[in-house]
Amino acid sequence: MILMLQRTSVVNYLKVDTVSFSSILEIGDSTFTQGFSRAIAVQREAEAFFGNEADFTSYSAFQIPIPFSPITENISMHSQQLKPIIKVQNIDVIGVSSSSILQIGSSKHISMEARVDHIRHLLSDHSEEK
Repeated sequence: MILMLQRTSVVNYLKVDTVSFSSILEIGDSTFTQGFSRAIAVQREAEAFFGNEADFTSYSAFQIPIPFSPITENISMHSQQLKPIIKVQNIDVIGVSSSSILQIGSSKHISMEARVDHIRHLLSDHSEEK
């Protein structure tokens, strides 16, 4: 059994403008954190909406499993906490987005995933409006 470090998190000043799309802002410890975000971004030169662009099951980018290689190395670590406290003076963040985490503290398990499929539909040379 691996014990998670338990510390007190003290933050003097924290300014975050935006936290969005399955993102997390956490001050303190957590045992399990999971974020999942997916998006389809369609950009067209001509205005058109066909109605089926948001079907995530029809895009391979969202169906292919993400390969996670197992960690096979032996890791030796020694840690000594003289003061069980995390002190932060100032943090200024513009944004935390798309399955991201801003955490001041310890975490045992974190799993984050963001999948974005960018699609561009451009007009061909012969069909441009003049």
